[in-house]
Amino acid sequence: MDIIYLRDLRIETVIGIYDWERRIKQTLILDIEMATDIRKAAQTDSIEDTLNYKAVAKRLIEFVGNSEFQLVETLAERVAEIVLNEFHVPWLRLQVNKQGAVRGARDVGVIIERGVRG
Repeated sequence: MDIIYLRDLRIETVIGIYDWERRIKQTLILDIEMATDIRKAAQTDSIEDTLNYKAVAKRLIEFVGNSEFQLVETLAERVAEIVLNEFHVPWLRLQVNKQGAVRGARDVGVIIERGVRG
């Protein structure tokens, strides 16, 4: 199985449990690895035969940008569901980074894996 990835996808959204967080937009950083098979696309040189990472990014920017979850965990689970179901990806690894959420730490967030890696 091959992997198509997106790194450092930055999306502004409302996220957090505190009152002050509900009044502002914060930047989340998504890194996502998606299992796929690129052999057909490599033969045809056609975007229709591969996982279109631009389409994935556009969908996630829209979804995350319009969401207002309290927990990063909930957001990560919903993002994984979108990619698995809408883009027919059998497996993914997703990291959601809420930089600056903890004083003294550069990065904080979650990493989840969903699906079956072939």
